[in-house]
Amino acid sequence: MRYFIFFAAGLFVTLACMQKPRQQYDIIIRNGTIYDGSGSAPFVGDIAIQADTIAAIGKLSDATGKKEINATGLAVAPGFINMLSWADQNLLKDGRSMSDIKQGVTLEVFGEGWSPGPMKRKSKVAVDSLWTTLGGYFNWLMKKGTSTNVASFVGQTSVRNYVMGYDNRKPTDAELAQMKQLVQQAMEEGAMGLGTSLIYAPATYASTDELIELAKVASKYSGMYTTHMRSEGDFILDAVDETIRIAKEASIHAEIYHMKINIARNWPKIDTLLNKIDSAQKAGLKVTANMYPYTASATGLTSRLPTWVQEGGAKEMRKKLKTPTIRKKVLYEMEMGIPYKNSEPQYVALMGFRLDSLNKLYKGKRLSEVAKLHGKNADETVIDLIVRDRSRIEALYYQQSEENVKRIVKLPYVSFGSDGGSETIDDKNVEEGAHPRSYGTFARVLAKYVRDEKLITLQEAVRRLTSLPAANLKIKKRGSIKTGYFADLAIFDPAKVQDYATFEKPKQYSTGMVHVFVNGVQVLQNGEHTGAKPGRTIRGPGYKEKKKVL
Repeated sequence: MRYFIFFAAGLFVTLACMQKPRQQYDIIIRNGTIYDGSGSAPFVGDIAIQADTIAAIGKLSDATGKKEINATGLAVAPGFINMLSWADQNLLKDGRSMSDIKQGVTLEVFGEGWSPGPMKRKSKVAVDSLWTTLGGYFNWLMKKGTSTNVASFVGQTSVRNYVMGYDNRKPTDAELAQMKQLVQQAMEEGAMGLGTSLIYAPATYASTDELIELAKVASKYSGMYTTHMRSEGDFILDAVDETIRIAKEASIHAEIYHMKINIARNWPKIDTLLNKIDSAQKAGLKVTANMYPYTASATGLTSRLPTWVQEGGAKEMRKKLKTPTIRKKVLYEMEMGIPYKNSEPQYVALMGFRLDSLNKLYKGKRLSEVAKLHGKNADETVIDLIVRDRSRIEALYYQQSEENVKRIVKLPYVSFGSDGGSETIDDKNVEEGAHPRSYGTFARVLAKYVRDEKLITLQEAVRRLTSLPAANLKIKKRGSIKTGYFADLAIFDPAKVQDYATFEKPKQYSTGMVHVFVNGVQVLQNGEHTGAKPGRTIRGPGYKEKKKVL
């Protein structure tokens, strides 16, 4: 009997020792409703993170995590990709990227015309903070630290300005060769492709042939061509024809920045616009777009001026505007709508000025009202204010229809970008003018167009916030929830996600995002920023690693 007891006890110990130890991970997210980025129906499961990687997905009841998060009732999605971000300077000041992290954005993509490099410096001191190339910017930002990942196109405006300044002319053969070399250098430093903003000087001075030559360089490195087209209003159909031509002749994937149609008389052109894109796609061209879900845009009052008067840069432009004969010509062209008639003054709201005296008088008012207070017509008022404030004067332009916004939201090839910065709201900046898109773009998609209006499903919205832009950018192992992919995750409550930023009071954070992970590190916990800065540079397909780039 005693022998049997000892035998049984020994067998128990032996069996216990034979049992496989439970797998332990750094983090396990339990019982979340997983939207994997593919557009497929969601499923409930667990996600294990080890270091910076998604290590396992499924029912992980036999595993443990050093840290475990209960995501019951929450959506677990890949981190969102902001396809048009102006946070490159914000992140140097405060790398937390607060307004975007609170919406689940884990990748900021720069480069609409202007990019962080190439650029010239007056100082000849070769220190890191005085970077001159796109690669140098990446290196400096990584030293400072950022909560989000970052990527960038090389801006055609930056390239042209580097070589030709604000000259309104055709480049010489040598100048074109130098611009092509700068695009090549940026592509090898990790640019995603070539980005343009053709409605603005000096980018608008470039011919289509010049753009094709630069796009061919980006194409050689499997990059994209992404563009703020020459017109989003009266000549939008000509502009999309140019975009399609560049895609064809440069053999490059083309994407339209913040696709929209401005000014009521042009709204009916949406059918023709979309038909042109559909025809290009059916012909085998890759043409996609991104958007922000608002009926107003934002840009400077200088966009109301003829582009020829902007040649030479802002200082030279103001000098010209003070010259009576030039001012008279500018006013004539503005009145006649040359090259196009901009929005009516009652649809333009001034966001703010450099001078406090002008802020006190005119900030937040419509241009029509400001003109009355100023005692001149709207065109003369615009010129006077630009000269006096010595800035481009940021303004809101209420030019789009909600019906067209909804149609674009529904397009399966459209991703999303804020066309804004990502910053921390504080006492110093809370009263500054801004577009609400900087604080609410992604939450607005999920709240207004998915949950409230049911325009698209949540799984489709997640696909277009994640795997679609990741595939367009040719980014590997991001944009989807798959084993072996980087652990960039956005965990939110679909019933509570909400944007609060308005045109009247834009600086308000969105809510409903509960947890955010970037490269396996938690940067948002229960809606509050952890202070972590695990962001990395995401390089384009042409990247060639070098020891040091300045």
